[in-house]
Amino acid sequence: MRIAQSWQDYKVLATGDGEKLEDWAGVKLLRPDPQVIWHAKRNLKKGVDAFYERKDGGGLWHYNRQIPEQWYVCWQGLKFVVKPMGFKHTGIFPEQATNWELMADLIKNAKREIKVLNLFAYTGCASVACAKAGASVTHIDASKGMVERAKENAKLNNITNIRFIVDDCAKFIEREVRRGNFYDAIIMDPPSYGRGPSGEMWKLENNLADFVELTRKVLSDKPLFVLINSYTTGLQPTVIANILKSVFGSQNVEADEIGLPTEEENLILPCGATGVKVWKN
Repeated sequence: MRIAQSWQDYKVLATGDGEKLEDWAGVKLLRPDPQVIWHAKRNLKKGVDAFYERKDGGGLWHYNRQIPEQWYVCWQGLKFVVKPMGFKHTGIFPEQATNWELMADLIKNAKREIKVLNLFAYTGCASVACAKAGASVTHIDASKGMVERAKENAKLNNITNIRFIVDDCAKFIEREVRRGNFYDAIIMDPPSYGRGPSGEMWKLENNLADFVELTRKVLSDKPLFVLINSYTTGLQPTVIANILKSVFGSQNVEADEIGLPTEEENLILPCGATGVKVWKN
């Protein structure tokens, strides 16, 4: 397992009974987490600023005190927007910091210009981390609202080398193939389920392998890495490794769980699976 431990002002304080208590730069949030099937050592709601309650078909935030509509957390000199949103999200997946660090190191050590394609790119933390490391990034997400948030994260960090596009990821790649555009690195963080702009159904177990095959068509002749991340419950890292190996070759493929340390219990909170294929150029 790779553990994200490089945060300056974010931490998981405690976990239990299906919830995690987090400190986001001094604001304490309690959110559901399906992986937390053990019991809490204490009352996690005590002293929280806000907590998310699941309801049929969604959920809502409850506030014990007034907190900012949005605020910021820092990671290795970068600043990202935190904002409680629907479906318990805050706009940041903190465990991904271990991937940001890995990709930034690969880009810096490449010692050449790297073009990165970030697919299902959400609020752009990975895009900003790669751009800060010196890459030219194309950021794709089907949600206009998330792309606007990504632009805000880029502006916060004075990042200008990101191209933001609101589009269906597969349709964008198909157009790039026709245009003859290629990328040295590809990042993807696809959802478990979803629908495209024309109602197309996405189910990760059925569509991921074909989608990864499609991305191969826009990979340059001197690639650096392809990274796949997934939060799909039950998807083992070896599955991601096998897809990467079957599409891009078996050398230099690694796959791991990723997680976050918990402060009070000295446990590791599992947060999904990640696989990366690296080319030694």
